[in-house]
Amino acid sequence: MAIAALELMGFFCGLFGMLGTFVATLLPYWEMSAHVGSNIVTAVESMKGLWIECVYQSTGAFQCETYNTLLGLATDLQAARAMMVISSIFSVMACAVSTVGMQCTVCMDGSSVKSKVAGVGGSLFLLAGLLSLIPVSWKTHEVVQTFYMQNMPASLKFEIGDCLYVGLASSLLSMLGGGLLSASCFDDSDGSRGTRCHYPYPDRTGHRGPSHLMPYHPATLHSTTNPNLANKNQTLNSHTSTNTHSTMPAQDSRKSARQNTAAGHSKHLRKASS
Repeated sequence: MAIAALELMGFFCGLFGMLGTFVATLLPYWEMSAHVGSNIVTAVESMKGLWIECVYQSTGAFQCETYNTLLGLATDLQAARAMMVISSIFSVMACAVSTVGMQCTVCMDGSSVKSKVAGVGGSLFLLAGLLSLIPVSWKTHEVVQTFYMQNMPASLKFEIGDCLYVGLASSLLSMLGGGLLSASCFDDSDGSRGTRCHYPYPDRTGHRGPSHLMPYHPATLHSTTNPNLANKNQTLNSHTSTNTHSTMPAQDSRKSARQNTAAGHSKHLRKASS
């Protein structure tokens, strides 16, 4: 039961990490303009993401423009795009594989490979979290390093956007969920985990209770169940009764002989005394 709870916790952590990865990948809040120094005008605020660059004006106008070129982008931006997309794909695959391998599902129930499938899903979550952590950390380092450069104009300085925080939290959640799912497949080292935990699903056959089990009856001995034993008992009883009847006349004859002998001795004693 504890392993099932561990798997559910890991799955939901990975699921929330996947959603955070989607948000961080699509939204443009990776870099936001810093209002420092001479750039104190807050009427216009610019922000950049992996795919688009937006400008927000104090009048409420919000304008976005996609990057017109792909090969003309910076190398770190292209690598960040690729890693975030691959991380999202791995997260989706991890959710599908983990759903099959968890104890609370009936897919592949009774198979010894079920626990290994859960471990594979956890490994995919770990890989997805690592892939999303690398571009988020690299972009955060770049923004901080550019902000503290002395020769950089204030209008070109940016601050850490909300998507970087979301991406960092989602990558950590994905790695945490993957670690919990991977640890759940090592709960039974002797390989006896082939039959997973069965939950009380409703019986659709109309029977109640374990009717498929044969009731246990204690073994009893009956004379009719074993005819050989009954014949042996009858033979022994007949021999016993015959021996009893045959020994009774012998005992009577011995008793009468003893009585005659005692009577003869008493007669001799009487004669001798007279």
